[in-house]
Amino acid sequence: MEIRKALITAAGKSQRTLPLQSLVDRDGVTKTALAIIIEEVLGAGIENIGVVISPGDETAYRIAAGLHAGRLTFIPQTAPLGYGHAIHSAAAFCGDDPFLLLVGDHLYLSAAAKGCAQQLVELAQAEKCSVSAVESTHESQLPYYGAVGGTLVDAARRLYQIDTVLEKPTPTEAEQKIDVPGLRAGYYLCFFGMHVLTPAVQRLLGAAFAKAEGRENSVNFRAVLAELAAQERYLAAELDGRRYDFGVRYGLLTAQLALALNGTDRDEVLRGIVELMAAKIAK
Repeated sequence: MEIRKALITAAGKSQRTLPLQSLVDRDGVTKTALAIIIEEVLGAGIENIGVVISPGDETAYRIAAGLHAGRLTFIPQTAPLGYGHAIHSAAAFCGDDPFLLLVGDHLYLSAAAKGCAQQLVELAQAEKCSVSAVESTHESQLPYYGAVGGTLVDAARRLYQIDTVLEKPTPTEAEQKIDVPGLRAGYYLCFFGMHVLTPAVQRLLGAAFAKAEGRENSVNFRAVLAELAAQERYLAAELDGRRYDFGVRYGLLTAQLALALNGTDRDEVLRGIVELMAAKIAK
């Protein structure tokens, strides 16, 4: 299974301006979040990139993409009907090909030589099935993420066979319905904001929207992923890296700090943080 396409969703009402924000990357270069995400995709060997945007945002996104703009195919989401609709808006772009899916309000920092997207793409190509990246996440963060349950099938590569998918469960619901042996108490495997998906996902989304008949807002992408798990082999993988959701409160600040502390100016940044804390304590 060769992954040649990537899709970035960035059309949500609360999301559409976030990829346009500027950050300083690990090399000390000022870039937009969109450019950093695009470079994550390119590092996985994928150059055919679709970006789902709100109508009218194409010019701003072309500017934000900078030198990468020519690689992008812009796909307008014609109605604000949710995440699943945004993905299905790109059905023609995806065609019958598997694709890497990322959200436009997350940054990813790898703890390995390979980027997070490259790790995931290589796993999916080796396993020849859909693979969702997940991260062990404390139950206090469950309101922000979908979560999965399943069986560990490869401890060395931290691969799980998914059997349950829940949309932003409560801690009680997660405790009752999600079983992942080996995780610390109070922690669950939550989505990383990055998936490699087979063409079956677009077909399932198409069927779900056809069945909705005017209730398109009722189509939930997590429910489609649960159906995928019931129909074909579907894995979750813990990658060597972390996600940074800059769509939450202080998320952009946290993402910037993470980039800075993993970059060439780490010592300078740490010195500045220590001085700031010392000044605060002195007061």
